[in-house]
Amino acid sequence: MLKLVAFTEDDIDVLIDWVPSAEFNHLWSGDRFNYPLDTKQLAAHLQTEEVTALMLCHGNQRVGYIELFRESETTYRLCRVLIGEAAIRGMGYGQKMVELAIEHARKQFHAERAKLTVFEHNHHARGCYESLGFVTDKRRSGFHAANGQIWSALYMSKAI
Repeated sequence: MLKLVAFTEDDIDVLIDWVPSAEFNHLWSGDRFNYPLDTKQLAAHLQTEEVTALMLCHGNQRVGYIELFRESETTYRLCRVLIGEAAIRGMGYGQKMVELAIEHARKQFHAERAKLTVFEHNHHARGCYESLGFVTDKRRSGFHAANGQIWSALYMSKAI
């Protein structure tokens, strides 16, 4: 059974282990965290009042991480969406985690709109979000990636 649970200090090392490179860190977190990810950065970020950090669990196994960021009383942004182990990516966990996060935002916070940002070349994530009804509101280029490349981002949203 899949469920979302509150992210705790006990989860920090697990999350750090899921981020293996500077490029992956940037794909996952944009410019929020410097690589290598560490406890100090995560602890400081998690103190942000608008952030609700959640772990996706399959039974007792932690399989994913997602944040809800309150933009307004009725709008929440899905951030830093990550299925941890490479071997289980592409198996539907991401889609289920996003569905559960949207349900959490709607039930716990009375959210009416969900937003997210995804790098344009992240085709798997884009496909997941589009399959859940997210539509692109705008495109912005000029994001500098860890490897010196320039990436474009899509800003997506949907009514919930």
